[in-house]
Amino acid sequence: MTTTVAPAEPAEEQLPPAEDPALPAAEDEDIPVPPGAPRRLLGELLGPHRRRITGAVLLILVQQAAMQAGPLLVALAMDRGIPALRDHDSGPLIAVIAAYLGCALVATVLQRAFIRVSARINQDILLDLRSRIFRHAQRLSLDFHERYTSGRIISRATSDVDALRELLAEGLQELLMVGLSVCYITVVLIWMDWRLGLAALISFLPMYLIVRSFRRRSQQVYRRSRTAVAALIVRFTETMNGIRPVQAFRREAANEKAFATVNRQSAAATADGLLEMARYVGLSRATANVWITAVVLYGAYLVTDGSLELGVLTAFVLYLRRLYDPIDQLAMFLNSYQSAAAALEKMAGLLAHEPTVAETTAPVELPEAAGKGREVGFRGVRFAYRTGKEVLPTFDLVLPAGQTTAVVGATGAGKSTLAKLLARFYDPTDGRVTLDGVDLRDLATPTLRANVVMVTQESFLFSGTVAENIAIGRPDATREEVEEAARAIGAHEFITALPNGYDTDVRKRGGRISAGQRQLVAFARALLADPAVLILDEATSSLDVPGEQAVQRAMRTVLAGRTSVIIAHRLSTVEIADRVLVMDQGRVVEDGTPADLTAGEGRFATLHQTWRDSLV
Repeated sequence: MTTTVAPAEPAEEQLPPAEDPALPAAEDEDIPVPPGAPRRLLGELLGPHRRRITGAVLLILVQQAAMQAGPLLVALAMDRGIPALRDHDSGPLIAVIAAYLGCALVATVLQRAFIRVSARINQDILLDLRSRIFRHAQRLSLDFHERYTSGRIISRATSDVDALRELLAEGLQELLMVGLSVCYITVVLIWMDWRLGLAALISFLPMYLIVRSFRRRSQQVYRRSRTAVAALIVRFTETMNGIRPVQAFRREAANEKAFATVNRQSAAATADGLLEMARYVGLSRATANVWITAVVLYGAYLVTDGSLELGVLTAFVLYLRRLYDPIDQLAMFLNSYQSAAAALEKMAGLLAHEPTVAETTAPVELPEAAGKGREVGFRGVRFAYRTGKEVLPTFDLVLPAGQTTAVVGATGAGKSTLAKLLARFYDPTDGRVTLDGVDLRDLATPTLRANVVMVTQESFLFSGTVAENIAIGRPDATREEVEEAARAIGAHEFITALPNGYDTDVRKRGGRISAGQRQLVAFARALLADPAVLILDEATSSLDVPGEQAVQRAMRTVLAGRTSVIIAHRLSTVEIADRVLVMDQGRVVEDGTPADLTAGEGRFATLHQTWRDSLV
């Protein structure tokens, strides 16, 4: 029984309001990102591949050394090989040419090997990342999925992963090559002539300032870009998932207007990113050209002065071109880096979000059950959704093992909340929900799901055959057991009438069969799982009268001895219950057998009479 408390707000009103399909998806409330989460995630992704990454770095080190030897060999050819050839000694020039060709061959072979190794590492990292997102999204609690749309999670696993893929596939390779090229060339320039080398190094200061400005300005742009892309996916996904009400209520024009809004936002963010990159490329190229001109003029002066050889100056010019030519490559890397950094931040936020209904680290075993059912207890339970007032205030209730209890009441009375707490889709704000005296929070998830099964009014079916959908609760069930469960619930006849019987593909969301048939399949699924506690939350709402009667006949046999909670507005479903609870504003206001409550003058009697009058 419940204790008397102040009335609470209806449960349904505490949930976040559904978004108007004509309005853009709200992206301002994004998943929070804990400090350091992106760095930790990147470390976890790269950690298992340390050896291969080290090998790839060694390959690119040797490759860059071979490739950067070219201009130095050109200088040797001009200053040593050609003068020796004039003296009829072709040996030095041939040696230089052979070394140049050998370096080119080694650089090509090593670059190919590096690309193969890095590509495998990249694919393994992306495979791991997508698996993490999918696995973690399934672990997250129901309140998370009610607050954040599926489109936002899809965006994390698709467009955000693709942004990271572009960085890993192209950006990091370019960064390594540019970085090593700068290091090698700087050392060689200083070794060849410290004066020209120092003049070239001074140019790094304005280039650093330009890069720093680009990073700072573009960081916010790419964060907006990732958010805008997620908004596009959310809008598109929600519209396609709700295509029936969209067409039924003629929302096409309104949805097009809403999609155009988020589409413009995405285009504006992309354009801003391109403008920032154009600004960076323009400034860096101008700086590079000015500095190359200055160094060449200074080098020409040293040549005419006799303190510098012409071959060395030629090599300097070639090296300077190699030093500044990667400017565009660096711009592309920074472009990919900013996009990937924003994407990694959002993925890290998702993966760092812990389920509010957490798995216990010290699971408790349930005692041996005396029969099919188990005792259910709500002991001092209080509950409030994240966005509202208490729905269940100090709620106490005991459901004996094997009893079938019907819960009725007006919309918002707390019926579905009671069911969600019993199925542990939510944890109570205070108090305990128990199964044979054991707190649900102390049970391992497989144990809980094996003992408590909930059939909802949605009757969601997955793409696949009818038999596969029934066997979800017991994947190891035989075909005979699947068919036996279907017969028990009255679904066998319509299933065998399908084109391929139990092997008929129900297609997306079970769209190949009717809503009532989907509910029958959901019933068969629950019965095959053989739980100790069965929760039926408006589970017969889509059945016609003959279908409901068939289910009720089957339920009298199937529910016998099993602890069952039936939540229904249709009182015909309530008649098979041993006990009826009438709820109002989170309290049980009537408790008794169907016959006793019908014979009285309370709320259930009024509801029952109204229902009977509606049948006349």
